[in-house]
Amino acid sequence: MPVPSTYSQVKGWFSVCDQVLFDWFLTRGNRAEEKAGDLLELGAYMGKSAIFLGGYLQEGEEFTVCDLFDSPAPDDSNLAEMQGSYPTLTRRGFETNYLAFREELPTVIQAPTFVVADQVRPASCRFIHVDASHLYEHVAQDIESSRLVAAPGAVVVFDDYRAAHCPGVAAAVWGAVATGELHLICVSASKLYATWDDPAPWQAELLTWLEGRTDLWHGVDLVAGQTLVRIGDEGAVPPALPEPLHPAAPSVAAPAHLPGPRPRIGTTWRRLAKDLLPPVLTRAIVAWRRRRRG
Repeated sequence: MPVPSTYSQVKGWFSVCDQVLFDWFLTRGNRAEEKAGDLLELGAYMGKSAIFLGGYLQEGEEFTVCDLFDSPAPDDSNLAEMQGSYPTLTRRGFETNYLAFREELPTVIQAPTFVVADQVRPASCRFIHVDASHLYEHVAQDIESSRLVAAPGAVVVFDDYRAAHCPGVAAAVWGAVATGELHLICVSASKLYATWDDPAPWQAELLTWLEGRTDLWHGVDLVAGQTLVRIGDEGAVPPALPEPLHPAAPSVAAPAHLPGPRPRIGTTWRRLAKDLLPPVLTRAIVAWRRRRRG
């Protein structure tokens, strides 16, 4: 497959609004006074959000990506979902895209996401992005896995929490909110941001930050007894996007055609006369022009 030369060429769904929010949550988590922790993504597709996440990895941290890619699905429902939504997804495609922007691959687990709880250290991840299967049973398992591997104060982000074509995601995520297990921080049009711990510190700092931005609108609601910050796009300004490690060479424009010297009128006339007129008439005209010059 072709190697992308710009971040926009990587296929996937990652809005500018969510790029801004990822940047804020991940940068806040990178502050010296915050505890370090690993990054985890469940469901990678072609690597668009993974490439973005990889730029926030700190020394000593680990980034893990789990996806089936082109492996067999664990059940018939998941198989139908993969064939319908991700027929061209391959691990090679993901790795090609990722290595176009990052020096090293993350730890890749090519398997159903339910194995994550056994392969990622408990309570080790500070940021978890869940965008894998849309089936209720699988999402419910991803929610439980994220709880087991989340470090204290970790942020967990769920994609498609309100998409019409993904009712299983909505049922699983809002079910966890309704039971009081999952604590809301905020929502964008596409993603729900939450934590397994107290969301108040996150929300207080988030609201202060939002007050200073004119490219995002926000409101505050009460949902299932929890405070929820709603965030929308008002022409959001994206953060610095990943740059390719080996930019394509700029195309060299073809040199403009430079006109040659204009032919002398006399030369042009003689050439045309020679090509178009009978020899007798040509000689007569030449003799007449000589007499005039004489």
